[in-house]
Amino acid sequence: MSSEKHVGSLPTIHHQNGRARHDGATFMGVSMKHLSLLILLLQNSTLVLMMRYSRVNVDPDQPMYLASTAVFFAELIKLLACVFVLAYKTKSIPRTLYILRKDIVDQPQEILKMLVPSGLYALQNNLLYVALSNLEAATFQVTYQMKILSTAVFSVMMLNRRLTRQKWFALCLLMVGVTLVQLQNVGSKVSPVVVDSKEEEEFSSEGLDGSMGDELGDAGMVGDLVDEETGPVQNPFIGLVAVLTSCVSSGFAGCYFEKILKGAEADMWVRNIQLGLSGALFSFLAMFYDRQRIFEGGIFQGYTAMTWIVVANQALGGLLVAIVVKYADNILKGFATSLSIIISGIISVYFFDFEPSIQFQLGTLVVICSTYLYGRPDSAVPGFIRPTKKRQSIPPPSKF
Repeated sequence: MSSEKHVGSLPTIHHQNGRARHDGATFMGVSMKHLSLLILLLQNSTLVLMMRYSRVNVDPDQPMYLASTAVFFAELIKLLACVFVLAYKTKSIPRTLYILRKDIVDQPQEILKMLVPSGLYALQNNLLYVALSNLEAATFQVTYQMKILSTAVFSVMMLNRRLTRQKWFALCLLMVGVTLVQLQNVGSKVSPVVVDSKEEEEFSSEGLDGSMGDELGDAGMVGDLVDEETGPVQNPFIGLVAVLTSCVSSGFAGCYFEKILKGAEADMWVRNIQLGLSGALFSFLAMFYDRQRIFEGGIFQGYTAMTWIVVANQALGGLLVAIVVKYADNILKGFATSLSIIISGIISVYFFDFEPSIQFQLGTLVVICSTYLYGRPDSAVPGFIRPTKKRQSIPPPSKF
């Protein structure tokens, strides 16, 4: 049993045992391996791009929707979806109720086990909105791969795993690549977000008042601010801190989660329900941070059709990936991640007026190579240098 972490959603538990039995599986004539690649690619790319678009494409006279409420609604949708799938599997409502009572109501200690990882994942999900409010989608995609480093370090510390030289080399490359990518944001200050050329012309004609920019720079969570004239503003430093904190939270929570559930056997949908309950609780508590704004504008303030699409993708996309991810090996996952980074970069250039520097392009290439190298199987030791054990000669039986 393992947990797969995806952008913007609590982990969805799934089994990966018996992968060899699924190598030749097909769906409507399409290889499940190729289908899993497509779904992983869509999930990694669309959620980040749509979340970024929903955070920057805000009318100046409309409030920004609250990230804490979006995370809470995503957890509710995911929880209901897990219950529905469990009922579909059992094909009996009484049987479903019996399982929920036996494995959840009568075993509160199992939910208590989920408190630490679900709390950290709830923090992670809220920080992802902050990061994507302040960083370009392509920059976020590349920097977010630092979760590979945090997960590897915590797995060594908490799970006593040993990494090969190849994996340590890949992690060093990852740090170099992310550092190169972030050089593009060095010295960047609070700036308005431009979605397309039409909005850019309006912004250049109206201008940004200098005193207003200074006030916005001192405001704190810049990603949630919407200037009345120019729309949302962003601060790359806040975005970097948010995404790095999210990576550390994701790595620690994933290893802690694996440690407490090691050897435990339970239906994956029951585990997802247990995780969803505690995750919804922490997401609800997170809304108290925005209680004043909720009291003034309502819990659905700033919500649009795109907001609900992001919420649904965040909730259901992770479940869909959990179903097909057992057909994908580490190389395929790394390939999907690399393609999603490239796609996010191309779309950011054409739709978000993103201008990648030479350092960004070089850093992206290094990160893609490190991701592939980390997921690649370790090279086998050549036979001529592999140590061989000396065969012990068996003495002949004694004759009497």
